[in-house]
Amino acid sequence: MSSKIVIDPITRIEGHLRVETEVADGQVIKAWSTGTLFRGIEPILKNRDPRDAWMITQRVCGVCTYVHGITSIRAVENSIDSFFTVPENARIIRNLLGGAQFVHDHIVHFYALHLLDWVDVTRAIAATDMDAVVTADQAISSSRTRDAAFFADVKQRLSDIAGSGQLGPLANGYWGHSGYTNLSPELSLIMMADYLDALRIQTRIIKIHALLGGKNPHPQSMLIGGVSLDLAMDESQWSALYSDLNNLCYEAKTFVDTFYLPDVAVIASAYPEYRAIGGTDNLLCFGGVADLSSAGDLMFPRGAIFNRATGSVQAVNEAAITEHVARSWYAGSAALNPASGATAPSYTGLDLDEKYSWLKAPRYNGQPMEVGPLARVMVAYGLGAVPAITQLVGDFLANTGMALSDMYSTIGRTAARAIETKFIIDSMYADWVNELMNRINPQFTTDTVGRVGFTLPPQPTCSGSFLTEAPRGALGHWVSYSSGGGNPQIVNYQMVVPSTWNFGPRDLSDVAGPVEQALIGTPVVNQQQPLEVLRTVHSFDPCIACAVH
Repeated sequence: MSSKIVIDPITRIEGHLRVETEVADGQVIKAWSTGTLFRGIEPILKNRDPRDAWMITQRVCGVCTYVHGITSIRAVENSIDSFFTVPENARIIRNLLGGAQFVHDHIVHFYALHLLDWVDVTRAIAATDMDAVVTADQAISSSRTRDAAFFADVKQRLSDIAGSGQLGPLANGYWGHSGYTNLSPELSLIMMADYLDALRIQTRIIKIHALLGGKNPHPQSMLIGGVSLDLAMDESQWSALYSDLNNLCYEAKTFVDTFYLPDVAVIASAYPEYRAIGGTDNLLCFGGVADLSSAGDLMFPRGAIFNRATGSVQAVNEAAITEHVARSWYAGSAALNPASGATAPSYTGLDLDEKYSWLKAPRYNGQPMEVGPLARVMVAYGLGAVPAITQLVGDFLANTGMALSDMYSTIGRTAARAIETKFIIDSMYADWVNELMNRINPQFTTDTVGRVGFTLPPQPTCSGSFLTEAPRGALGHWVSYSSGGGNPQIVNYQMVVPSTWNFGPRDLSDVAGPVEQALIGTPVVNQQQPLEVLRTVHSFDPCIACAVH
């Protein structure tokens, strides 16, 4: 005898995701992932000037605005790349903007969107011995210097919220669920203290977008050909910018080292059963986050892993990407490569046996692929091409007693996000800020070039694409446009985004998408409070606004 559980919406940011599961004998035996909104940005882009597309594609998401903007620019640049090379200063600024996006996004995800799947706020209030809390805190990291008075204050703030009769933004959790008892009241209070601090630090790191991009969300300093920043500074301007960038990166690096990565290790150790829950078999990484040189060396290498064979990473072939719409609310039935893709909405109602989502179903070599931090980290680890990633993964596994195979799980996915955050912020702080500021130091250089001019080619039609990585995973933009007569217009624009890969529905062959597969076998103790389903779905960092673009 089976029963159905529906969670709608299941997202804590950028909603519109509905997950339905069928449960029998205490575990999930079938799952359906549904995007419940259509936005139509691809059709909106038709007949627009391709040079303006990046301003519109930034609206694909309210979080990853920069990522979609720069991917659009790179796709148009790709269509004319034989005509110019982007200046080095622009490359580094783009790296810093992208890096800040990742660090900000991952801190927001773990603390604001995912941590309360593991921490019961009401257990944090139950902590009574503040000296024991301090001892536990310093056992997590010797760099932590908080005292009993600090934790007593945090407890009082949480108690005041609860005592007011409402938990405000902390309400509507499955508080009291037996699945929370792995974490003691003392550790729960520590995690809640870090939750509150993360609200502060995430506002600090994203100020890099204000400094180099003008604002966040939707930075304004990008252009085809480079960036629009004036890099000719006097000594005082240069010193102020260097100080700001350096301090912001140092603050974020300190938080990641002292709190984020150690806190994830605490969760991984407290919930070992989630090392065998929530995994998928195939991983795909388009490569990127940053271009480490003008030759296109990528911070995270490209690769695909099938059947959890970490040591057998395969090269990525753009032609092997297709999108299915057989189970989605779009016209047509053929699986198309995005270069010739189509977006023709055709809503027919929710029918789990037929069409049930506004998300398309991307496939690579015909297979559903998980994308995101786990794919980036495991591809880099499997290739052995990034020594820092290999070291970080090894350290995390040793600290938590996990095996490499345990990474294919809900916990492994959450750990990979923290591991790559440390790798990125270390690179920003140690290398990228100095690289940029040394280049534009008014005492030593005259190289303040941030952009180059370009001319659209004379051919009647042009096309370009760009594959990269957004915080949530592999991202591709494909653009084709007419360029004759000095009035270029987009003919077709297609985006295949991370949440579409992860949360897409079944395909023409009725093969389930990655999240639908990851949920199979998940135990559900209390069907009125399906906490276990939340943990796995949220570990993918669902942000559905981009997926229903």
